[in-house]
This record gives sequence, C-alpha cells and structure tokens, in this order.
Amino acid sequence: MGADLHDIRYVRIGCDDLDTSVRFATEVLGLELMERDAGSAYLRGDDRDHNICYTKGRESGQVTGWETSSMSELDRAAADLEAAGVDVRAGTSDERDQRRVRGLIVARDPTGNVMDIVARPNASGRRYFPSRDAGISHFSHVGLHSIDARADEAFWVAHMGAKVSDWIGDAALIRINEIHHNVALFPSTRAGIQHVNFQVGSQDDIMRSFYFLQQQNVKIVFGPGRHPTSGARFLYFQGPDDIIYEYSCGVRSITAEDEATYVPRSFPFEPSSFCMWGSKPDIPEFDTARG
Repeated sequence: MGADLHDIRYVRIGCDDLDTSVRFATEVLGLELMERDAGSAYLRGDDRDHNICYTKGRESGQVTGWETSSMSELDRAAADLEAAGVDVRAGTSDERDQRRVRGLIVARDPTGNVMDIVARPNASGRRYFPSRDAGISHFSHVGLHSIDARADEAFWVAHMGAKVSDWIGDAALIRINEIHHNVALFPSTRAGIQHVNFQVGSQDDIMRSFYFLQQQNVKIVFGPGRHPTSGARFLYFQGPDDIIYEYSCGVRSITAEDEATYVPRSFPFEPSSFCMWGSKPDIPEFDTARG
C-alpha cells in the first residue's frame, strides 16, 4: 500500500548565498522569516511552522516534505515501503529537529528526488504576517524534475497513494488529496525541484505581483495565464538557485464525490495545453519546441 499522504509540508533548498535567498523570499516573494541561523533560514506563507527552509550551500541538496496523519501511519508507511523494496530509512534526531517534526522517514523516487515523509510537524501559534502583501494564502504544490517521468509516476501511484489528475505529454499532474495536483512531474535531464507554488487569493493578486515583479526586474518566465488542466490562473517567475516560483489561484478540486466518475485527461505537449490564454513559457521543461 505504501504511504497515505495528507498534504505537502515543506521544501528544503540548498542555496548559493543564504542572504540572497532570504532577501528574495521576504522582499519579493512575500514570505515571513520565522527563524534563521548561520546555516539555514525558515520561512512561511501560512500557519505552518515553515514552508521553505533554505540551507547554506547548493551541495546541501533539495528535499520535499510530505505529511502523514499520525505516527502510527508513518510506521505503517515505512513497513510497506520496505516490503515493496523501496530504499527508505528513519530520520535521525538532528534531522527531525531541523525539519520541526516528531516522526521522519526518508525515501527517493526513481529519479533520485529526496522525499521526507513526516508525522506531527510543528504548527505555529501565531498568524502568518507577510513581509510583502502578495496575497499569499498557503503553500500548495511543487514541480519536480524527472529523468524517467513514467517510472516516477508509477512510484507515486504505487507507493505514495497518489492519483493522476491529468497528463501533458508525459508530464503527470498528481494529487494526494482533493487539490488537482500537489506534485507535477516534468521530464528533464536531472533531479531536483523544478518550481514551488504558493496560492494567492485572487487574479487581482496575480496581476498586482506581475507589475511589482517587473518593477523589481524579476524575470517573468510564464504568464499571466490560465492552465486548462487545473483551471488555475498563474504567474511563474525566476528566483535564486535555479528555482522557479509560481503564484496561482482558482485551482480545481476533485472531491470524494467526483472520484467515482473522474477520468484523467491526456493533453498534447503543446503551448495551448499549458496556457489557454496564449502565454508562452520561457521554462525548459515546458518548451514544446523540444518535445
């Protein structure tokens, strides 16, 4: 059966320069700095303890964190993954402290993307207070680089309890709850985080940020636009450390009532499958000219 994931919890991103990444996250992206030391910085855009932890040095790697409902569910997930032949290990005490969780196991998908599966992560006792009013409501999903998108898709479905919502070519948009996708797997030549998404309140927030980012000379790589898959309005922009960030709103939900009749759709790998308004991406994984 594998893991029964509840939601995405955080990303950990190794960065070339901690000051640069924190400055971008607070002054541009609009996150709240929760804690910082010489080697790491914790930031958030909702009521979780943190959504992003930047760690000093690119070599510290990239990790996505996924939440289970309980410690017993985490134990069951570890046993099921081991029985299925997935390489999984228990997190150390230091790793649990760094991730602000009570329970932790660590696995990798076939591409080599590192996945933390956690239980009892810390929440925050005070409300999120943005450093810039970007309209962020919550941390929502990630895109991952995938060397073998079909193998990674099979891993998520077989071992992470996930379901495919739609495809664009071989890129799978995958859900672990009612949200149309919590992770998107994009064919690539390497492992790692491809983009990090934060939901905002409205299309007005997206357009305000569009003009703000232009004024700040931040590179817009896609949008404003609307995805025909999830229905979300979006804006993608370039951040430090080769990470793309996305604001979006209006993403589709696939409820329990929908599950009985929902059939994933297969969109061709062409521009109109990424944006129904006609925006063209400047993102290698979305480049239909190479597909």
